[in-house]
Amino acid sequence: MAHGRPDTGYLHWRWRPRRCDLPAFSPEAFLRWLRNRHLAFVGDSMARNQGESLLCLLASRSRPDLVYRDGEENRFRRWVFREHNATVSIFWSPLLVRVAEKAEHAGVRHNNVFLDSFDERWMSQLGGLDAAVLSVGHWFLIPGVYHDGGRVVGCHDCADLNRTETAFFGVFKEAVRRTLAEVARRHGADRKVVAVTTFSPAHFEGDWDKAGACPRRHPYREGEKELGYTENEMRETVLEAVAAHAGAGPLRFAALDVTKLANLRPDGHPGPYMRSDPFAGGPGARVQNDCVHWCMPGPIDTFNEILLHTIAG
Repeated sequence: MAHGRPDTGYLHWRWRPRRCDLPAFSPEAFLRWLRNRHLAFVGDSMARNQGESLLCLLASRSRPDLVYRDGEENRFRRWVFREHNATVSIFWSPLLVRVAEKAEHAGVRHNNVFLDSFDERWMSQLGGLDAAVLSVGHWFLIPGVYHDGGRVVGCHDCADLNRTETAFFGVFKEAVRRTLAEVARRHGADRKVVAVTTFSPAHFEGDWDKAGACPRRHPYREGEKELGYTENEMRETVLEAVAAHAGAGPLRFAALDVTKLANLRPDGHPGPYMRSDPFAGGPGARVQNDCVHWCMPGPIDTFNEILLHTIAG
């Protein structure tokens, strides 16, 4: 809206689950739960998107103070709601495991993903957290070289490296499975909540750098837009990994199953309004579109309605 988006209809739709009641988000209820606690969002830019959504929702009742930032593209930040002694952090970890981002191989840039090594930038901080929301997925679609046990075990989108193509689904499954297992190993006796947000689909209908890439202004009707194979596989991977750790211990795992509701909301992305005055260059000018992340306010606020119900319900 600040960048000039003229329509506002996307603000007025609410998700209504079939078999349960999902109350509207209550900043007061979330702040009560968060009092004397530390919640972190861990993952890629979708984790950041969800974390910033929560901060905006809570800021309607209590002002957060930014107390830490690392200066590197806002990848690591921390806020405190002082009147509640409540802390919210965002940790950048786009694959949860360790990765050398977009390293060069034979003149081509790929992510080097180390499946047997955890990203200690966030994993080492977990002991000081009361709850964490993990959200990854889109970075597994980016070209990558996969390492395990000191050797290369596969790669994705890597024909130029003369290596056998590996489906990224298996790598995503291994990263999520190993991460949850390591969290359970280190903190199985701790009273914490670890929630994993399922994959949030993009809605590109054209080239990302041309007008009209995600032009829809209304949600899809039920049954109008089925989940694609990739979206369904990514969702099922998270649900299965979380279910494998379900149990009656102080450490509680939960899935924030948002894939189907997000799939129905092509109207909720910034599109060309990811930047101010996107059409200033005139007809035919290159216009970058964001059909992955969500406007705020917008559909991603529903993710945090589900989060509140999950951790405090």
